[in-house]
Amino acid sequence: MSQLGRAVGLLRSLAVYHAIPFRQRRLRRLYARFVERGDLAFDLGAHVGNRTRAMAALGCRVVAVEPQPHIVRLLGALFARRPDIEIVEAGVGEHSGRAALSISDQTPTMTTLTTAWRDDRGRDPVFAGVQWNRQVEVETTTLDDLIARFGVPVFVKIDVEGGEPGVLAGLTHAIPALSFEYLPHTLDYTDACVTRLNALGSYRFNWSPGESYRLMSEDWLSGHALLTALKTPIARRGSGDVYARLEPSNTTRESREGDAARQHHG
Repeated sequence: MSQLGRAVGLLRSLAVYHAIPFRQRRLRRLYARFVERGDLAFDLGAHVGNRTRAMAALGCRVVAVEPQPHIVRLLGALFARRPDIEIVEAGVGEHSGRAALSISDQTPTMTTLTTAWRDDRGRDPVFAGVQWNRQVEVETTTLDDLIARFGVPVFVKIDVEGGEPGVLAGLTHAIPALSFEYLPHTLDYTDACVTRLNALGSYRFNWSPGESYRLMSEDWLSGHALLTALKTPIARRGSGDVYARLEPSNTTRESREGDAARQHHG
């Protein structure tokens, strides 16, 4: 793949994620449900930084993690004067070390560390135009290692093309809220993510199709109800994001309700 082809892929991503009117406004409105000024947030699979930009605009300190070297250089140029944004050049998975990153220069959002996911997508007609034309070896880290380095985030966005279960396997902390990508034909990956989160804490779920930046369910759902929702026709039209929110413990909830009752009767 020529440098021109790589540049075309980057320009396409910049146009899609930064140049469409009102997209940032909708994204910030969605993220404002999960974060507030001064919070720490992680953007795993930051790509060209539109989600990093939205969280930083809400006053968050953002750690943007991206494994593609040429995109890391772009992020450095975009956010060079932003002390509230830390850029980490690495992939995120179950283990720290090094791994082979399969890159699609023409469609850089499809770049992945997960060989099985890549091979399955190669047989999927939806991905017929995607070619992983080269591999590079990159550093990898885990969510636990990032937490040890930067602190516990209030929100984590995960978009790592099939590596989402591995990212959550490298997490042993229940964090307040997070999102991860789903694909309609890979709900087994989504199921694995839900199962892992429920092993860490009491989570409830919601979902947002495509780039709509709106939650589809009025109520937060159990993992089973989420997977049922993702099998409906509207969810199966394309990819989207699952949002997970840690529920307060029964003790905390009962204490809060008891305090409210005492205030009412007092």
